Amino acid sequence: MEAFVKIEHCKLGRIMKIEFGDFEFTECWDGVLYKKLSGYPEITDWEIQTIIDFIEYEKANGRKCELVGDENILAKVRAAIADDNRAKVPAPEKITECTACPTYKGCMTDLVCHTSPVENAIKILECGSLLSPVLARKMSAAELAKEARNAANDPEDYFDYIMFAWGNCQAGDRLVMERKLGRFPDDKDLSIGFTPGVRFFFKYNEIVKHPNAVFEGVLPLKIKNEVVLADWIHAIIVPEKEKNRIESYVPEALKEKVHYIENDCYDIWEWSEKVYEYAKNIDS
Repeated sequence: MEAFVKIEHCKLGRIMKIEFGDFEFTECWDGVLYKKLSGYPEITDWEIQTIIDFIEYEKANGRKCELVGDENILAKVRAAIADDNRAKVPAPEKITECTACPTYKGCMTDLVCHTSPVENAIKILECGSLLSPVLARKMSAAELAKEARNAANDPEDYFDYIMFAWGNCQAGDRLVMERKLGRFPDDKDLSIGFTPGVRFFFKYNEIVKHPNAVFEGVLPLKIKNEVVLADWIHAIIVPEKEKNRIESYVPEALKEKVHYIENDCYDIWEWSEKVYEYAKNIDS
């Protein structure tokens, strides 16, 4: 039986809806969090934690949430929200909400990464930091939210943050291709037409300690304003063919962190697996 619960947190603001289901993956699109449950209609403690994180983030930004789904799911979420003594649930070693990854069949949580096209990676290396869209593009959040590229209709505050995906995820490179093509990439674009971006890898158990880290239930984390690479970076993976474009921009302090890897892969999935395996085996 499907039920509806309104979580009242603020007097006025945009309403964000949370829908539970057996979706292909979890995503937030046009004011709706489509929450994929790994064992639908059951919900795990970790999945409940991400819902609490999402609600708390939205509350902090003046928005309220409505929950829609099976009554048994909603009852468990309501009970967790009401439990003031509930301890925060840590991320498991592997998250199986999305199982599209051919090898791992889930998201591995030891590393996170931020992926940029080569031209943006050069700017990042020149300044030595990852910057939020507001700081990197020198535009207001209101201006960025109105751009056509904000297809998901993200709220303005989202643009104050640097976004991260799990280390073996292909989402970052998919977004790089989308921005390059000006449309959603198809299977051909992600195989014979695929051109990887530059991946900035961080150890999850370290980057979560960043003073501006925020947990909002959709991404592993996001960080407000800036991440100084020299303080936090684990590895920077650059496609080998881009070495000549990148090498001269790498600061001395980061040279040992930059690795040039040949893209001899069939598609975006194989590349994602290759660079994740390489990054996780780097000693630092």
